[in-house]
Amino acid sequence: MKESLDIKFVSDVMCPWCVVGLGNLNKALEELDSNVSVEMTFEPFELNPDMPPEGQNTQEHIIEKYGISEEQSRQNREMITARGKEVDFDFNFTNDSRMRNSFDAHRLLHWAQTEGKQAELKAALFKAHFTENLDISDFNVLTNLASAVQLDPEVAANILASDQFAEDVRQQEQLWQQSGITSVPTAIINNKYAISGGQPVATFKQAIEEILEKEKISE
Repeated sequence: MKESLDIKFVSDVMCPWCVVGLGNLNKALEELDSNVSVEMTFEPFELNPDMPPEGQNTQEHIIEKYGISEEQSRQNREMITARGKEVDFDFNFTNDSRMRNSFDAHRLLHWAQTEGKQAELKAALFKAHFTENLDISDFNVLTNLASAVQLDPEVAANILASDQFAEDVRQQEQLWQQSGITSVPTAIINNKYAISGGQPVATFKQAIEEILEKEKISE
């Protein structure tokens, strides 16, 4: 009999380490496939909730936010690009790459969960932002991405044009902040255990195996 795992993946679509972390988590779960049955949901977290509509140049933003040099920023991008390839993801950082406000993307992800398409939309948002350098704060872009994963584009457009799910997203974000989460990605397992950061596959696998063992003992 398979063990059940409830995984809440707290992340932001602006976060490159969330791409890496999710890719490695999924690979770890594939290796454990015969032992576990997984229910995964994607929980909202905004790295830059005050990001203006026009966004900000990515390199400029990283240098300002973290106080690093241009050379350190370049090295970080090269490292993330390499880690992305390990999970079959293409980061395409350019001089024109921009950070965007992700709140409306999180509203659509909240809706997508009710439609059983959250994982697909999450993947589409990551690819649109990091590979295709699209503006995922733009309503037309978001509507097209929803349509591409077989979500109703008319419903998506209506959600975006209103404030639907805005309060739900804010409440979820506040819940995770109050739970002590200050960085992403963070995977919450069975509402008890937290695994933070873009960990390697082996680290995720070992942590999940230890959690499964603890859950058996506590039964």
